[in-house]
Amino acid sequence: MDGQRAGRGGGPRWWRDGPPWGNHRGDEEHAPRWPWPSTVVITAFVLAGSTFAAHAQEGERVALDPLARVLLVLTGAALLGRQRYPVAVVFATAATTLLYLGTGYPYGPVFLAVAVACFGAVVAGHRRAAWTAMGALWAGHALVAHWLYRWLPPSGDSAASWGQELVVATWAVAIVALSELARARREQWARERAERAQAAQRRADEERLRIARELHDVLAHSISVINVQAGVGLALLDSDPEQARTALTTIKAKSKEALGEVRQVLDTLRAPGDAPRAPAPGLGRLPELVHEAASAGLTVEVEGEPPRLAPGTDLAAFRIVQEALTNVVRHSGSRHARVHLGRVGGTLRLRIDDDGPATGADAGGSGNGLAGMRERAAALGGTIEAGPRPDGGFRVLATLPLTVRHDKEEDR
Repeated sequence: MDGQRAGRGGGPRWWRDGPPWGNHRGDEEHAPRWPWPSTVVITAFVLAGSTFAAHAQEGERVALDPLARVLLVLTGAALLGRQRYPVAVVFATAATTLLYLGTGYPYGPVFLAVAVACFGAVVAGHRRAAWTAMGALWAGHALVAHWLYRWLPPSGDSAASWGQELVVATWAVAIVALSELARARREQWARERAERAQAAQRRADEERLRIARELHDVLAHSISVINVQAGVGLALLDSDPEQARTALTTIKAKSKEALGEVRQVLDTLRAPGDAPRAPAPGLGRLPELVHEAASAGLTVEVEGEPPRLAPGTDLAAFRIVQEALTNVVRHSGSRHARVHLGRVGGTLRLRIDDDGPATGADAGGSGNGLAGMRERAAALGGTIEAGPRPDGGFRVLATLPLTVRHDKEEDR
């Protein structure tokens, strides 16, 4: 089942992520463990296999004695530190193995311990040490088999054939080559895990920024209207109770609407895979936005008709107009604004103008609002230009592409 689910991702999950024994995500935080079970199993196998090899080579090699068994146990026990001290272990196992063979004891699975130690050293990144240890083992074996055999047991032994040395050399190279393949695959697993973690973090950051922009745009606009209406209500509470009542009614309606939009944004956090319960706002709600601005004392003229837009572009255009009008209410002395919609080739041009003057240091809007507009436009491949006009006032000019490539790719 896991392999089928991961088939589209380039193989079974264990092949992409690495086997459980190769997953060392906590190497930097936790010291390697002592591999007791595998060390005991390997040591027992080496002892048992060497006993069978001694019977098969009886008369040709020296029979196993207590010294031989001690050497075999030491060679296997050294593997206990292969994760903590891989360099020392690979040289120790090579030395004890060479001593075992130089003493004339029978060939057998004693080479398994050296292979495991070499594998651990290469995978841990100590490639030069592993190659050196294996080369030293082969050179020592060749020295014993072709020169020192005259003075070493068993007595009457003859020189080994060079064909046998070629087999030993091939065996050593094969072990190191397999270890190198395992090391390369493990590094690939580590890179892929790091890339997936970075991609997940990047997606989380992008989603957090998107939600922050949505909340800022919704709350900034609604609270600005509420603030203006609250000021009107307080000013007219005694002199014109009916007008104050109208202002309070507007506050109630706007706060209810803001709560609904905030709830919609938060719903995407609770159920990230579900479709939104309400359609995202777009330029089709521009008359509603103009009416809300009018309730805050701002007269808005709209020129042009919005073209048909993709949902993401439509939402971005609406939020840009909403933020620009909110900034006029909050930061401009003008009570009149103009919104121009136009299509130039394959782009939508939004222009929002007011006549000023600015009423505070944050002329044109707060840094977060302008940054949010730029982020929305940049995410779609568009641009935002905002700044004072030569004849006074402030202008926001947005250029958004009508066809967004990543929108198309997501629909496939």
